[in-house]
Amino acid sequence: MVFWEGYVSDELMGTFAPIVLYWVYAGFYHLLPPLEKYRLHTRKDEEKKNLVPFSAVVKGVLLQQLVQAIVALFLLTTTTNASGVIVQPSMPKQILQILIAMFVMDTWQYFVHRYMHQNKFLYRHIHSQHHRLVVPYAIGALYNHPIEGLLLDTVGGAISFLVSGMTARTAVIFFCFAVVKTVDDHCGLWLPGNIFHLLFQNNTAYHDIHHQLQGLKYNYSQPFFSIWDRLLGTYMPFNLVKRPGGGFEARLAKE
Repeated sequence: MVFWEGYVSDELMGTFAPIVLYWVYAGFYHLLPPLEKYRLHTRKDEEKKNLVPFSAVVKGVLLQQLVQAIVALFLLTTTTNASGVIVQPSMPKQILQILIAMFVMDTWQYFVHRYMHQNKFLYRHIHSQHHRLVVPYAIGALYNHPIEGLLLDTVGGAISFLVSGMTARTAVIFFCFAVVKTVDDHCGLWLPGNIFHLLFQNNTAYHDIHHQLQGLKYNYSQPFFSIWDRLLGTYMPFNLVKRPGGGFEARLAKE
């Protein structure tokens, strides 16, 4: 039994909980004090290097989430048992389904993401929009061209859901986790005790390398593991060093 049972359907929770959580978690990062001693880039760099205003980022994210909500609601409702009676799998099976979904999502996003860098037309007209945020921040985690948002995140999420065979209730957990991880990867902060930094090599600093000019052709993997980067030669090791003026800097180990 879950806390929303009897109040909201699993299908509605699976559709809207990740969206709400995105704004709560990203908003939390946005409202934090400057925390200069934990930033991977200075505030000055963020203002100087980023090529898109904050208001445009918010509009872009909302547009992507609108498309995601439509697709998710359709997918979750059409895959529900016609009788309306859903038997939840055992906990070990749900964990296995989530792990499968993580691998499928990573696989889809790695190859689509990498191709968008390799194809000059796709990069120039579609994927470059995300890289206008040279200095990533939490609210901009899902700032993408609408076509990229559809292909990379929405279709990738749908495939992960279908291949894993998870129920709508398990999907709530998986997609909320994926959203929190994606936001954290773009938060631009190296906070002490961050569980994602402890458990995942693919983390805030790892993805920050990819947003740097020298790292554009490396560290494509997202949002969970670094498996495909390591297997296919696109992994770029890095060193996390303290910046003289305060904070940290992720530096490519090979320059």
